[in-house]
Amino acid sequence: MKFTTATPGRIFILRLEDGEILHETVEAFAREQGIRAAALIVLGGADEGSKLVVGPEDARSSPVVAMELMLTGTYESTGVGTIFPDAKGNPILHMHIACGRKATAVAGCVRRGVKVWQVMELIVWELLGTDAKRVFDPATGFELLQP
Repeated sequence: MKFTTATPGRIFILRLEDGEILHETVEAFAREQGIRAAALIVLGGADEGSKLVVGPEDARSSPVVAMELMLTGTYESTGVGTIFPDAKGNPILHMHIACGRKATAVAGCVRRGVKVWQVMELIVWELLGTDAKRVFDPATGFELLQP
């Protein structure tokens, strides 16, 4: 385990609107507001055609091949995530959400494009005093958090 510390900064309350793409909208907001690092929660609706990364095809293969699931229908959703910069200083959202419709539920990462259905609400807690960032790891092919 590796760790660092941070202190709380600003708290933002966001309402994303119909058709916005979750990760694109949040990352643009972070750039505009000068948010380097943050913790987030989200709840709202995910629209039909949203895409989630739902795991690797083979857990121990290299390179990792991600599985993608496209939502067919509108889903209720909730999730948590973090923002940390990549090697170029760009804020990158890493968020997983759980989506449910009737008796069907799925969970996954939002990086492939989750489209807002009507509204999504987010609370963004800015984290100050940390140099944590995402760094490419050749062994996994992921940009891993380096506290």
